[in-house]
Amino acid sequence: MARTYEVQGLCVDVKYLVMGPIQNNVYIISDGRGTMVVDPSCDAERIVEALDGARLDAIVITHAHWDHTDGAADLRALTGAPVIASAVDAPFVEQPRDDTGTSHTAVPCEVDRTVENGDVVEVGGMKWKVISTPGHTKGSICLFMVPQFGSHADGLPVLVSGDTLFAGTVGRTDFAGGSLSDMAASVRKLAKLPDDVAVLPGHNDLTTIGAERRRTFARFGWEPE
Repeated sequence: MARTYEVQGLCVDVKYLVMGPIQNNVYIISDGRGTMVVDPSCDAERIVEALDGARLDAIVITHAHWDHTDGAADLRALTGAPVIASAVDAPFVEQPRDDTGTSHTAVPCEVDRTVENGDVVEVGGMKWKVISTPGHTKGSICLFMVPQFGSHADGLPVLVSGDTLFAGTVGRTDFAGGSLSDMAASVRKLAKLPDDVAVLPGHNDLTTIGAERRRTFARFGWEPE
């Protein structure tokens, strides 16, 4: 059974499970008024258990790869929560394809709302700004929120980065729909964020914009324009 990890010091309550064969971080984020799950990799029943009785208000998908969407349909059916994805990647959530060369295709899932760059996803009192970050897929998105819209005014701002930005690197660009030039432009967007922003990636360790400015951004020469 996947262990639940809690993240301290953020402007909202965050816990996550590491799930599936590629060890995905599945985030449960709440401000006490609303709760969302990001990138349900698999095992929707285990995710519901980790909700600890809280009502699920939204399921957010950062991009359409199977390891981020395979549990979405079951989670939607169990909770009635709407599924939110980018307008570009939504068709591939609803009609999945094998873009990663793993011969694994996700369970199809209906998307209830599509979003684009600059849109705001409201869950409870949380207001998450959608940042379009193509590079890993054409429709990859990140979600950004400042403490003003969280439940802990003294906590750190948060970026949910999917497979765009990791601790020490960026997402792969060699899959179908990937582009190194798009990734460079996307990372330059993220480099404009303050150093204290906590980054919640789709895999591996959590990080901050400041930490990645010193290593990932600098290594690739990706600084704000």
